Amino acid sequence: MKVLIATEKPFAPAAVEGIKKELLEAGHEVALLEKYTDNAQLLDAVKDADAMIVRSDKVTPAVLDAAKQLKVVVRAGAGYDSIDTAYAKEKNVVVENTPGQNSNAVAELVFGMLVSAVRNFYNGKAGTELMGKKLGILAFGNVGRNVARIAKGFGMDVYAYDAFCPADVIEAAGVHAVKTQDELFQVSDIVSLHIPATPETIKSIDYRTVNQMPKKGILVNTARKEVINEEELLKLMGEREDLKFVTDIKPDADEEFSKFEGRYFSTPKKMGAQTAEANTNAGIAAAKQINSFFATGDTKFQVNK
Repeated sequence: MKVLIATEKPFAPAAVEGIKKELLEAGHEVALLEKYTDNAQLLDAVKDADAMIVRSDKVTPAVLDAAKQLKVVVRAGAGYDSIDTAYAKEKNVVVENTPGQNSNAVAELVFGMLVSAVRNFYNGKAGTELMGKKLGILAFGNVGRNVARIAKGFGMDVYAYDAFCPADVIEAAGVHAVKTQDELFQVSDIVSLHIPATPETIKSIDYRTVNQMPKKGILVNTARKEVINEEELLKLMGEREDLKFVTDIKPDADEEFSKFEGRYFSTPKKMGAQTAEANTNAGIAAAKQINSFFATGDTKFQVNK
């Protein structure tokens, strides 16, 4: 089978070698398309591919229509909203992700940004410490659990809410389970977002929700840009000079947020999964899943059933 590795933002060279090794040893042919600048390049490359590994690349209906032989697409990472999963299902193309492979990298970035935020972005003025602060985790999946683990090392009091994770599972991890999202915002000095972008969550982090946070609250977003209601958060930050917002996904209104000097930070580009370890782990996991798919029909990580 021919496997296309299509990455506008390439894997690290060591990761590419690891991915190739897994696929070649299983008897597959490997094609590599990196740093492509035009969608036409992707459409051409995918024409004779039986499988595809992508990162944040957009797998649109046009891509799926061009890929006449395509049977499986694996997103090397957890989020897969860049793939038209419904249309893929219509075309009988299995879509998978690699959950958990980037989780520690994202969780560590949360604390990299948080330490900077509580120290006033190192402007020379006295800041605060994370020890003893209440951290709220919105969605207790792989990333959320790693955030909780690290937070305990800082001596933080950790709370979580997840509509799809039972409270006893959260409590078993040594984390306080709250009953509602509103309660999480009300009790937490810091809220870290780990929700996907779905019809229910898009723009759900709005004026009313965030305004429930205590004084000197900090909102951290390493999830998806779309979950933030930017217009309403801008309004709230204009009214509440105590709030801080740090994000790994540059908002559309980045220029306007930047006016809140000392209270806002965004990474220049999404950095959550940008570590050598996460890069390699996710890519090799994707290769192994493709091997299993063709060898035994394994679809354990399928997201478009």
